Amino acid sequence: MTFVANLSNIVRSKGDPRVLSTGPSSLSGSDRLARALGWFSIGLGVGELLAPRMLTRMMGVRGKETLLRAYGAREIGAGMMSLSPDKGAGLQSRVAGDVLDIVTLMALKPRSSKQGNLGLAMSAVLGVTLLDIVGAMWVKSDESRSYGAQRSYRDRSGYPQGVAKSRGAARDFLKPPEARAAPMANAAPRAGARPW
Repeated sequence: MTFVANLSNIVRSKGDPRVLSTGPSSLSGSDRLARALGWFSIGLGVGELLAPRMLTRMMGVRGKETLLRAYGAREIGAGMMSLSPDKGAGLQSRVAGDVLDIVTLMALKPRSSKQGNLGLAMSAVLGVTLLDIVGAMWVKSDESRSYGAQRSYRDRSGYPQGVAKSRGAARDFLKPPEARAAPMANAAPRAGARPW
């Protein structure tokens, strides 16, 4: 069982159903890649928002902190879209943002001592751009394939021990005393009283 399933068993109340076993994930490879890129984008955006001075100093382009903060906000937005059900649009916005990042890095003039750091940033952006393009194409092909085909859940019942075991399971259920209504002695409705 997965860590999350074990953790959910620990926090369940007494009487709640327990996770006995887990099956294969319903997430496809493209879903996992979109999710990973979405979280990466959010983490990068938070870093750009919170530490722009450090990043601009490392790249040798001091004075561009406002631009870096704006790009951080854009990264967070693209990451949130990549984590949403419309992950294709999120990945496409990431690709567009990567192109903008590449153009911006090419236009920046760093101090001569930091030229290597800017080149390193450019290679990192190019690598992530390749992943974003692959992810966007993969999600698009998965979505176009799934429009015509419907998933079949015929082999699933929703009952962990099968339907036969669940029949009659509630026959011996007794209402707890606090859930039972107290009998009202000689209670007659008042004239003109509403029933609710």
